[in-house]
Amino acid sequence: MAGVTKAVLLAAGRGTRMRELTNELPKPMLVVGTKPILQHIIEGIRLAGVTDVLLIVGYRADVVRDFFGDGSQFDVRIDYATQVVQDGTGKVVELAREFCGSDPFLLSYGDILIEAANYATLTAPSADVEAIVSVKRNEDVSKGGAVFVNDKFELVDLREKPLPGEPTSPWYNAGVYTFRASIFDFTARLQRSPRGEFELTDAIRELAQSGRKVQAFELAGSWADVRDPEILAELNR
Repeated sequence: MAGVTKAVLLAAGRGTRMRELTNELPKPMLVVGTKPILQHIIEGIRLAGVTDVLLIVGYRADVVRDFFGDGSQFDVRIDYATQVVQDGTGKVVELAREFCGSDPFLLSYGDILIEAANYATLTAPSADVEAIVSVKRNEDVSKGGAVFVNDKFELVDLREKPLPGEPTSPWYNAGVYTFRASIFDFTARLQRSPRGEFELTDAIRELAQSGRKVQAFELAGSWADVRDPEILAELNR
């Protein structure tokens, strides 16, 4: 199968934990090193053969649009979609349905930095795989999702922020995915989670438990969820 050439990047949130740092900028536009987080991601996926990018924008969308334009300076084609209501990651993916059509696509949160070499694996799913979920070992799963796998390293369950005493796993959902169009069947029927949001992770769990193959993939090298000012400062040391 030809590699994945489309990517959907989620860049709609303000990132309130960043406090005054995001008064003027959406979180994915904060600078790490010499460039915005989002630019690191776009340059990394371009190296893996991605040519078409959908940026899902919301808070201070103008900053993102002004910086990236049509994408030509980064050797990609960029489209934009606006998330009007912040009601969870599950419904955001719905905004990509038209852009993706029947093609497979990579999806990344706009504040996740990974070693660019990992994108090559994520953009080359084997024919029998419906989705790839990237994972890291020994992160604090109470801050994100615990990924449960079988002996073939296929995802069998995914639990958002397990509480003490609940089942847990050493594998942390690292926030970068590959999907085929089948994911839209599952995001379309999402119900609100206990947090009141439509969770992408619920759709992934349903996909896996419907008998489709969802492969876990351990990211190599460094990984960062730029979730707060402390992590940003650490990355810029």
